Amino acid sequence: MPEKEGSCVGLNEPRLVVRKFLARPQPEGVGAVVRRSIGRFELRYFDPFLVLDEFSVTAPAGFPDHPHRGFETVTYMLQGAVKHEDFDGHRGTIGAGDLQWMTAGRGIVHSEMPAAQGTQKGLQLWINLSSKYKMIEPSYQEISSKDIAEATKDGIKVRVIAGEALGTESAVYTRTPTMYLDFTLEPGAHLQQPIPESWNAFVYVLEGEGIFGRLKSSPVNAHHLLLLGSGDGLEAWNKSSKLLRFILVGGEPLCEPLVQFGPFVMNTQEEIDRTIDDFENYTNGFEKARHWRSESGLTLDF
Repeated sequence: MPEKEGSCVGLNEPRLVVRKFLARPQPEGVGAVVRRSIGRFELRYFDPFLVLDEFSVTAPAGFPDHPHRGFETVTYMLQGAVKHEDFDGHRGTIGAGDLQWMTAGRGIVHSEMPAAQGTQKGLQLWINLSSKYKMIEPSYQEISSKDIAEATKDGIKVRVIAGEALGTESAVYTRTPTMYLDFTLEPGAHLQQPIPESWNAFVYVLEGEGIFGRLKSSPVNAHHLLLLGSGDGLEAWNKSSKLLRFILVGGEPLCEPLVQFGPFVMNTQEEIDRTIDDFENYTNGFEKARHWRSESGLTLDF
């Protein structure tokens, strides 16, 4: 069994950085810009993670009406706000620091559009679902910024989106076992964060400059994704004079076949073909898409 996350016990085998990517800006949606680090040609899939986007959007740009099936989307706002609405009447605003964990399951059609002036920024992570969960009913877990679990110790602050750190645990339920931690390290701080040894894990740097894996490694700055190798946890240092902020995400690999067609992620090509038919014919979970349009009235081609 791995050490309990947040314990004071040191790591036996810290994970090293095995690959590093700079997430470069690219167009997405309608007029939006994303920095995609997972789901790009160099890294199509990092089981169980399908996509990681750092997005930037200013009205009238956005992500208008589009479908999903077979996975979960985790939207974590960093700046501004986006308005979400779907074909089942679920709607709301995700503001700075807020979290929306959406289980698309058998099917959702929704839109995500700017809800404030200026530029809205955030992260969206796509997490694959195992075959037994791909066709469940859609659902949401939504947590406002003030209700996200936080802990502070020795110059380290963590917002616990999922999982556990510094003895603090998130209330989010993860069908695919997942940890999602937002760390801020003050200058001079040193982090040791346990990770279950069987899980895949990565770091994405949001702000500042940090050293990851081993102290003699070169510093890494914002917009870089770091894939971590085997081991029982992450070590990170802030040797700079400014704050370091990054997310640490880990998940239990599903080790299942994967077939993806844009916003549809299933296990076989036959299931993808059936999903396309369901969407085009408004059946088997997409019935409400026939007459629904978001307030934006725009539709995203896929």
